[in-house]
Amino acid sequence: MTSEERPPYAPDFEATLPNNPPQNLTIATSGASGAIFLRHLLMAVERDSRVRTVNFIASDSALRVMAEELGIRGRANLVAQILSPSYGAKRMPRALRNGSSSKAQKIKEQSNADIGANVASGSYPADAMIVIPCSVGTLARIANGVASHLIERASDVTLKEKRPLVLCVRETPLNKIHIRNMYRAADAGATIFPLIPAYYYGPTSLDEMAREFANRVLAHLGLTQPTAFRWKG
Repeated sequence: MTSEERPPYAPDFEATLPNNPPQNLTIATSGASGAIFLRHLLMAVERDSRVRTVNFIASDSALRVMAEELGIRGRANLVAQILSPSYGAKRMPRALRNGSSSKAQKIKEQSNADIGANVASGSYPADAMIVIPCSVGTLARIANGVASHLIERASDVTLKEKRPLVLCVRETPLNKIHIRNMYRAADAGATIFPLIPAYYYGPTSLDEMAREFANRVLAHLGLTQPTAFRWKG
């Protein structure tokens, strides 16, 4: 698609990605239901050798949701807690199995209260950002430039640097405020990627649905997964 054919609200990812496919991702999660989708996204990027660094941010509300949906207990070794139940100890990196904060660990947790973290600056070479699930409260703050916490600030930086920002919004039904905020965010350059799984490939479990949704999100950023379902007609 040429620049003349591309709608003004559709970002040209090939032009905006410093590394294609992206190597340095920011992944955030907020207080909306759907933590299993986050789990499978983190599992996918952990095993994808093309992704070298992941800065992970979880809001306090996200922690509350993950406690209910994933059985997470507190912030200690949070990444290990998210990955371990489905990932399996034998396949998990040694740093995660041991609860280590090793510098070699690919997924690095950042505090949502740390407004001075690396991803809060446009000079930090992040390639793209995903918020999954994205609550409508987080959406509202991103859409209106209210960057009081790191998730919103990192999103704001992603937009101002014209890098891909994928918002996996989770809410139903949607009121007019939600719809207007989705439009505002999309108009600023974000991709609204509603947390709606596909059914046409015949998933047999929640994990399968979440895994395929994660595959679709990563494919949108140029990180096609070898296990992804492809419709052949």
